[in-house]
Amino acid sequence: MKIKGLAMLGIGKMGWIEKEAPKCGPLDALVRPTVVAPCTSDIHTVWEGAIGERSDMILGHEAVGEVMEVGELVKDFKKGDKVIVPAITPDWGDINSQRGFPMHSGEALGGWKFSNFKDGVFGELFHVNEADANLAILPDDIDPISAVMLTDMSTTGFHAAELAEVKLGDTVCAIGIGPVGLNAVAGANLMGASHIYAVGSRPDCARVAKEYGATEIINYKEGDIVEQVLAKTNGLGVDKVLIAGGTVDTFAQAVKMLKPGGNIGSVNYLGSGEFIKIPRIEWAVGMGHKRINAGLTPGGRHRMEKLASLVQTGKYDPSKLITHKFEGFDKMEDALLLMKDKPSDLIKPIVEIKW
Repeated sequence: MKIKGLAMLGIGKMGWIEKEAPKCGPLDALVRPTVVAPCTSDIHTVWEGAIGERSDMILGHEAVGEVMEVGELVKDFKKGDKVIVPAITPDWGDINSQRGFPMHSGEALGGWKFSNFKDGVFGELFHVNEADANLAILPDDIDPISAVMLTDMSTTGFHAAELAEVKLGDTVCAIGIGPVGLNAVAGANLMGASHIYAVGSRPDCARVAKEYGATEIINYKEGDIVEQVLAKTNGLGVDKVLIAGGTVDTFAQAVKMLKPGGNIGSVNYLGSGEFIKIPRIEWAVGMGHKRINAGLTPGGRHRMEKLASLVQTGKYDPSKLITHKFEGFDKMEDALLLMKDKPSDLIKPIVEIKW
């Protein structure tokens, strides 16, 4: 059986291909996507070659869908179940998972399988390893279009706040308020931050940042963001910095605006650049207890269920992220190119598929 999918053909090349349908192992599942979303990571992967050459690899790692087949050892899922599929699907028996880092099972970033070293979700059918641990039932009271945001945008943005260890009353600066950065703002707010300075310039993103808990917007087009943050904090800086955008040079800005003893939580996918420079003086010549924690978001079923519970209780609304909607499997290319072009009114596009 052949399936069709939107694939990376090589660095800088994308197109539709046909390939053999995936096989279902005894612990695994095959899922048909019903809502998908393209990601900036796909742009880095295809057009920047950020993870190296890939050939005929189906793209995409954000999806909700319907289970079409399960392996004989799968206990909790069956054909016809509507499911949330996390972008990160670890091998839970791996030693790195047992060490507490399932997102790096097998190797660094090894839990990120879809559209990294395995065909992703932009196909007519896709494979999910260890289904009982890597799928979550889509609750009836959550819109599938909102739920697709949980798979990557929500979990990744929230992880920035977790990495920075945001605590009650902390002052926080979130650098970058695209879809991930907006969720970093929401995560910091849920974790009890007081002042939240959100760095960005696009009006729609600024509006949602305020709705998610940002107290002030720092527009980088209006001056150096470090100077702006220091001015607003009477020269003290902030307790925590969340990085969800920018370049390898953004870390220097984060260090400069961070108080001694503060934490930086970064979930930014660095698509280019060779080195990250840390300013020596502002890092208190290496002895300022300014910590940088950078990581890939956790994945798996439990994480998705926790995020879904935030939606169900009204604590968090992922639908605010969605600005563009497409209908039809063949519209995935249009949605991905829109993510690449990034018009000023874009936060996140989705594609709804009716089979």
